[in-house]
Amino acid sequence: MRVLAAMSGGVDSAVAAARAVEAGHDVVGVHLALSAKPGTLRTGSRGCCTVEDSRDARRAADILGIPFYVWDFAERFTEEVVETFVGEYAAGRTPNPCVTCNEKIKFEALLDKAMALGFDAVCTGHYARLSVVDGVPELRRSADEDKDQSYVLASLTPEQLRHAMFPLGGSRKPDVRAEAAERELAVAGKPDSHDICFIPDGDTRSFLESRLGERPGDLVDAETGAVLGRHSGVHGFTVGQRKGLGIDAPAADGRPRYVLALEPVSGAVKVGPAERLAVQRIEADRPIWPAGPLAGPTECLVQVRAHGGTAPAVAEAVDGGVSVQLREPLRGVAPGQVVVLYRPDAEAGDLVLGSAKISSTA
Repeated sequence: MRVLAAMSGGVDSAVAAARAVEAGHDVVGVHLALSAKPGTLRTGSRGCCTVEDSRDARRAADILGIPFYVWDFAERFTEEVVETFVGEYAAGRTPNPCVTCNEKIKFEALLDKAMALGFDAVCTGHYARLSVVDGVPELRRSADEDKDQSYVLASLTPEQLRHAMFPLGGSRKPDVRAEAAERELAVAGKPDSHDICFIPDGDTRSFLESRLGERPGDLVDAETGAVLGRHSGVHGFTVGQRKGLGIDAPAADGRPRYVLALEPVSGAVKVGPAERLAVQRIEADRPIWPAGPLAGPTECLVQVRAHGGTAPAVAEAVDGGVSVQLREPLRGVAPGQVVVLYRPDAEAGDLVLGSAKISSTA
């Protein structure tokens, strides 16, 4: 097959490309330039997609003996990922930009261009297991549970998955680094990137305020309706947040307060005790079903954060969306997050049944 290997400049994508070459595919490497000012996207091990990363990717491609190109996707990335991220926070929702990037950039913009150029698949260094059985893609958790990225890939359509390759799905990160060293790839010891790539200093609140300005509102006690203070914008908060609320006086019972709800129209940020964060039901829309919608109520495991745990639930496809009844309550579930449904399989890796964007909770 003709394979386009997306090479970020890190160890994972370099080894994934190497394995594609070793498997006998006709491989071409490509690095995505995602910023008009690439020097602003890295602070130490934070961030990615800089000129430095591009050079690391090129050196890896040279060692592998494959052609290498840099494609400018900066404008598309800004529109699809950065502006969507800002808009979601302004609307009081909590987005995951990595999900959006995989969906809109790596497996829409990049895959579309790759297919137009005659490639058969896009190869990445994601940790997830993928196979296609009778034309139906099966996306499963990685063998390395600590590095599993099936959550951020679960929004890909069946057609996108049919043209994807994840060579690292059956590997563990220490083994990948060891393999990179054996292949004499200079990125073998390069630190992993952390946090949101376009906010390399990790200060999401300041980034959003620089884009949205101040939108003052009240901090409100959800139980009494009392105004506890003021804030500069709902975009500075997420459901479940405890620190940095800016409330001077403690609660009457002395217990900490948490963000319970965001109301962007009124500007209210409602706070209260931890137990009011508990969610028993999730409603979600824009579902993606790799093998078709669920056939009635289905026992499954659900995950609502990229690095969060799972909870047992019963999910059902209803009215073009998904309704999830949790067997055990979850805390800090917010509209805008993605809920991913898994069928448990301890041996082969939990199978992704579908995903959807959370619209409401109860």
